[in-house]
Amino acid sequence: MFLSASGLRTHIWNNNLRSILLLAGFPLLLIAIGFAFALLWGGQAVTAQPGWRGTHPSVGTEHSVADALSTVLANGPMIALISLAITAVWFIIAWFFHTAIIQASTGARSVTRAQEPELYNLLENLCISRGMTMPRLAVIETGALNAYASGVRESQYTVTVTRGLMQTLDRAELEAVLAHELSHIRHGDVRLLVIAVIFVGIISFAGELMFRSLFMRSVRRSGSNRQGRNGAALVFIALAIVAVAYGLAILIRFSLSRRREYMADAGAVELTRNPDAMISALMKISGRSDVDKAPDEVREMFIDNPRTGFMGFFATHPTIDQRIDALVDYADGQRPTAPSTTSVPEV
Repeated sequence: MFLSASGLRTHIWNNNLRSILLLAGFPLLLIAIGFAFALLWGGQAVTAQPGWRGTHPSVGTEHSVADALSTVLANGPMIALISLAITAVWFIIAWFFHTAIIQASTGARSVTRAQEPELYNLLENLCISRGMTMPRLAVIETGALNAYASGVRESQYTVTVTRGLMQTLDRAELEAVLAHELSHIRHGDVRLLVIAVIFVGIISFAGELMFRSLFMRSVRRSGSNRQGRNGAALVFIALAIVAVAYGLAILIRFSLSRRREYMADAGAVELTRNPDAMISALMKISGRSDVDKAPDEVREMFIDNPRTGFMGFFATHPTIDQRIDALVDYADGQRPTAPSTTSVPEV
């Protein structure tokens, strides 16, 4: 078995450390966003007021911009406090309601044992075998083949599968996919991804709000050339801060190790003792996993994310072939000689 105890402990410890770093690092980026908004408003004020020349009427363009920067910095503690307060409110709402938000964005609905007895029993048996509290179950009514786990604490954990997955995979393959998602919960992958998604969402919203503000509140009065340059300089600095913060947030999100998928595949094999079922499930999922209208952030939680980004540089998952190779090389799995030709049912 290629999921050694030490390897699993290291993976879980790294996930916990990344969660702490994300919780510490993203608020700093959000404070930078707050400063950017202050500069943006300063830039608009400079351009909108014909007689504005900074604190001294005789100073030139450079001094006017410097005065605006000094004013923003002088109000730094208040800006930081407001930024953190807004972030805290947003984070608290997302922390408690993110599962409902994710389900709404994918069209998932919760199901009970009476509604989906086979699926429920498979998940329940896996949880009993590891002494885990059983997460909730949800289903997305789509012919695509995919699944994901969500939640940040025990009472929120949910495993969601698509109808296409349930109708296409056999019992052993479906059990392997459920075991894969349970492994994400056991390893702390789900909590880490949710934290990253929440913060990147905040920064994305702030950036979009700023750009829309610039578009909707375009400069109505250009004032003198010097005033226009003053305002443009401040707006440019603000936009640069937002761009850097957003870029760092995206890099942090994509830096979350793709190793988590290998570890979850390994965890599925550990739970089911059936590497061939995991391999067969991945082969059936390959090329059929695209869930229409699912947000990019949720796609990162899927068992397969077919959108790999520019030349695979921003790929959130290893390829299906890479994962199958790992299962063959390290879990004694057998690669079928030909891929399954099972058709995807229409829903």
